[in-house]
Amino acid sequence: MTTGPAEGGPTSGPTVLRMLLGAQLRRLREGSGVTRENAAWEIRASESKISRMELGRVGFKERDVADLLTLYGVSERGERDALLKLARDANNPGWWHRFGDVLPGWFQSYLGLEAAAALIRSYEVQFVPGLLQTRDYARAVVMLGHGAAGAAEIDRRVGLRMERQRLLYHPDAPLLWAVVDEAALRRPIGGAEVMRGQVTALIEATKTPNIRLQIVPFDAGGHAAAGGAFTILRFGDQDLPDIVYIEQLTSALYLDKRDDVDHYAAAMERLCVEAEPPERTPDILRRILDDLRHA
Repeated sequence: MTTGPAEGGPTSGPTVLRMLLGAQLRRLREGSGVTRENAAWEIRASESKISRMELGRVGFKERDVADLLTLYGVSERGERDALLKLARDANNPGWWHRFGDVLPGWFQSYLGLEAAAALIRSYEVQFVPGLLQTRDYARAVVMLGHGAAGAAEIDRRVGLRMERQRLLYHPDAPLLWAVVDEAALRRPIGGAEVMRGQVTALIEATKTPNIRLQIVPFDAGGHAAAGGAFTILRFGDQDLPDIVYIEQLTSALYLDKRDDVDHYAAAMERLCVEAEPPERTPDILRRILDDLRHA
């Protein structure tokens, strides 16, 4: 799957999650030797519906998914629970649905994937990762792209970003592993006071068990991801493919072809080696904070 920029198009909302679940169901059906016809009979549906389910083109009834998993011999509790949760997530509009007036379809797709991920690995060049931004910093970033918008719209865009961060503090929160270029921490987004608040918040974030932050220092020179920011999402079921997300100015790309994912995963691994180790991050941030205080 390589999904392009079609805003409001076939990748909007939960569709990407349906595609992920459909691909899993197809793999399980083929692995168990069950025909589409037999699968359709099991859930009292047509063969064409099974085909549409496997392509992610229709919603899923949890009961149908459970019956198909039984037919395909999936009895391990963890695997069943992961796939049934994915079915529920694929049918839910998501908390971000109420922000639809300020949220393009291509980013709704990402939020659906992010909410389902077990591991989020991201590399940022220009900004602090959205999941770690303070309200004031987020407002300054929003203003860069939407400076002509009214106050109410700005507030909603900032509110969306703050709501998104709740993901990190759920009982089943994903691991966020972010690699940030030092330039993003030195760039005075919103001014020195806003940056002091942001860097202070990052120091606190490093104390959170499911947040790992590394910084690529200036003296690292050129590095593996010179092409720009990207995110790799991994899901709880190891058979679900990783997704690479690359955001552009007015669209985004979603990549799950093995060669593409492997390329970005290798770049991320090299970045983690070139970056300072996570245990050094608080000291680096305190040094940056001290510089900001004397700016």
